[in-house]
Amino acid sequence: MTGTIYGLDPGTYQLKIYDKREDRIRTVKNAVAIRNHTDIFAVGDRAYEMLEKTPGDITIAFPMKEGVISRIGEMQYLLECVLRTEEGFFTRGTEYVIAVPTDVTEMEKKAFFDLFIHSSVRAREVRIVERCIADAIGAGIDIRQTPGSAIVNLGGETTDIAILSRGGIVLNRLLKTGGAFLDQMVVTIVRRNLDFVIGRPTAEEVRRKTDVFGEAVRPPVLAAGRDLIRLRPGVREIPSTIVREALEEFLKPCIRTLLLMLEQTPPVVLGAIRRQGICLTGGIACTKGLTGYMEAQTGVPFYTAEQPQLCAARGVRSIIVDRDFEDLAYSMKDENYRWMR
Repeated sequence: MTGTIYGLDPGTYQLKIYDKREDRIRTVKNAVAIRNHTDIFAVGDRAYEMLEKTPGDITIAFPMKEGVISRIGEMQYLLECVLRTEEGFFTRGTEYVIAVPTDVTEMEKKAFFDLFIHSSVRAREVRIVERCIADAIGAGIDIRQTPGSAIVNLGGETTDIAILSRGGIVLNRLLKTGGAFLDQMVVTIVRRNLDFVIGRPTAEEVRRKTDVFGEAVRPPVLAAGRDLIRLRPGVREIPSTIVREALEEFLKPCIRTLLLMLEQTPPVVLGAIRRQGICLTGGIACTKGLTGYMEAQTGVPFYTAEQPQLCAARGVRSIIVDRDFEDLAYSMKDENYRWMR
């Protein structure tokens, strides 16, 4: 691969972009601000900062939903804004390598192709790689030689679980549950138990600050919201038990699906997974004590990748810069391309 190349890991709430020229990964909020249902006037971090703070004529929209593109026009506009050069134009002949979930429909996969080919970003080539493969590479797993490995990506609206062996996918499941569901659970439990209303961004902040599985007693996290008894704004302490209850509820289908997949895994592959452990990636993998909880629930060792939220983006980078991984990305223009048949 030569020339200008971008690698992308398009998450529901965050877009991770690797720029080969600068050899760096940057993160942009995957959000747009729309006025009167038609006029996009802010994108990325600026748009996300307005979430739940806007008047009635302004909507904050997320072009991705449950791991796939749901609003392609808005996604194209966002990409055009964040990929435009400082001079205000796009470089001709740019290549794109995109990490995409495997367990989605053909039409949903094709949308990633249309996103770049039918826009002003001037794509010369669009290649895709299965996100679980990119995740494994970014986590430092030797996917060519390892007889068995497992990845659990706990993302914004999806949980991607994959069993891999020697560079191939043995099993893969995409669950439509992620951090957004978890944060909404926190909102619901806080309202039910404390008669107090907080927004989803506040719930996310509380979750990140709470030592959910820590053994030591920690002070509750303070959160601003609205008191339903006094009918006025206020600040309340959110105990860690609320966040733990929400997290355990979120993890139930993930653990259940993982155990079913392990039951279907060939013995040799399963043995390697038990020796190596299951790798956690994605933003929720940063939760302290999560590996111990998962081990207790499954009986299998777990470990968290370094900077787990950037694993797929690092994997895409390796595919771009390392010829040993180049064949793991597939051209969407190839008539023999396996996902487009």
